[in-house]
Amino acid sequence: MELSVFNSKGEDTGRKVTLSDAVFGHEPNEHVMYLDVKQYLANQRQGTHKSKERAEIARTTKKLKKQKGTGGARAGSMKSGVFVGGGRMFGPRPRDYSFKLNKKTKRVARLSALSVLAREGKVALVENLAFSAPRTKDFVAVLDGLKLNNGRKTLYVAGEAADKNLLLSARNVQKVKISTAVGLNTHDLLNTDTLLLSEDGLRSLEQLYTETANNSAE
Repeated sequence: MELSVFNSKGEDTGRKVTLSDAVFGHEPNEHVMYLDVKQYLANQRQGTHKSKERAEIARTTKKLKKQKGTGGARAGSMKSGVFVGGGRMFGPRPRDYSFKLNKKTKRVARLSALSVLAREGKVALVENLAFSAPRTKDFVAVLDGLKLNNGRKTLYVAGEAADKNLLLSARNVQKVKISTAVGLNTHDLLNTDTLLLSEDGLRSLEQLYTETANNSAE
């Protein structure tokens, strides 16, 4: 698959780059992508939910009424969950929602997500961006030139040595997220409308997954 390289003004530079089949040419594995997204979302959960149980409530344990003859159920403590102000029965407790996922599984999931975006024509390529000062309007101007500032989500992949001014300029733009090749995850890839690659970002991406494939083969 070939992509035209655009400049920061949205103009076609006349250059074309062929995407590597080793990164963008895989048969998507939906179940593996589901597992990777599930792990990502599980890791975002704090798991600090807590409600007071019967043993943690400070209320009297004096017997409320006689054992028999009232026509109601036996009751021996106001801490019981059946009374207003009593402890919560089977309430939430703090827990860790994270779970392990193999590195090879994550790799397959991310390559699958990249391949899905390539198949659907949601990948664009732009020259490396660099700003002299952090200005949000400069990054917005780039999106306008590329016709991406239309309320849809954009994931920009910068090189590993991304310009600090670029990161500061883009962080306040709604529905735009910046990442490096190493920082990409399946959730962000599937949750974007356009994958905008810088030339350095594409080079880092292909190098990363080519080296990973070679290491796996060894």
